[in-house]
Amino acid sequence: MELKIKQVLPTPSIGGKLSNESFITLLMVGVLLFLFGIAVVFVPNFYQPQNMLNLITNNWYIIIIGIGVTFLLITGNFDLSVGGVIALTGVLSVYFCQGVNVSQNALANGLGLPYGVAVGLALLCAMGIGALNAFFVTRLKVPSIIVTLGTMMLARGIAQVITQGAQRNTSLPDVFGVVGNMAIPGTFIKVSVLIMLVLLAAAFIFERKTVSGRRTYLIGANAAAARLSGVNVSRHLTALFILSSFLAGITGILLASEFKAGVSSRAMGYEFDALVVALLGGVSITGGFGSVLGMFVGALILTVVTSAATGLLLSPDWQFTLKAIAVFVAILAQSFALNRRKG
Repeated sequence: MELKIKQVLPTPSIGGKLSNESFITLLMVGVLLFLFGIAVVFVPNFYQPQNMLNLITNNWYIIIIGIGVTFLLITGNFDLSVGGVIALTGVLSVYFCQGVNVSQNALANGLGLPYGVAVGLALLCAMGIGALNAFFVTRLKVPSIIVTLGTMMLARGIAQVITQGAQRNTSLPDVFGVVGNMAIPGTFIKVSVLIMLVLLAAAFIFERKTVSGRRTYLIGANAAAARLSGVNVSRHLTALFILSSFLAGITGILLASEFKAGVSSRAMGYEFDALVVALLGGVSITGGFGSVLGMFVGALILTVVTSAATGLLLSPDWQFTLKAIAVFVAILAQSFALNRRKG
């Protein structure tokens, strides 16, 4: 059984000592450096240390949800619900914390729960969305792209009902805004970035050093073979869907705390950004291939592209166009490089 599992792990390819995944990751690091060099030439002050630090710190939320999305993509599944889960979790955390009957305005009244209890309940609701995704995918055999698209709309719809299409931002305790705005002592870097780095490191260890991480690749490479090898595929996928929603829930809590508001329209399009950074990092859309480290590199590439576009004063429409071009070029470059490497 152990031998069968190891066969789908990243193995050295014919063309060299590096595994194909490591090769693709290094290739995308090269692309990142190339794009950064172009940005330095054409965008004023792009090379400033503060701007380079911002490339990492300003998109912590995409990297956090990208972890869950990456693991599911490796298994051959999608999670398009993360944006809706972020909005719902943020709105629920606010609603649970708001005072009881403190105003005639319905949007100022909530359940009056302690902050810790409110966060815990909001995260449970987020995980409930993940469990719902897993039920439809593993039990009813509905394609994940359809299920998660539906739960994305469900989660955001519930958030819109709770906020009445607006936002909740009053009658909140002072502690609500602490976590999202707290900085690491002696720096201006927010704790949210530290949380992102811790989660990224934990995901890397899970992917490379645990049996469950190996099973993730095995399921993506051949789910039928995984079942024959004794892997409980349904249970593993359920855990990954719940993990993805949990990470989205953490993101929603942190964003709601940072802005001290629950907004039903928050995180619009984040699910597609998470998918883009995973693809840019070399994660295969058909499963069995990819890594969280590659996803992180993909996130940096996307950040460089969007930051450069902003520095060049390009309109948002052109920024979307540049994202699309970057994805197409990255996928083509990865495929071409792998084919050349295999001879």
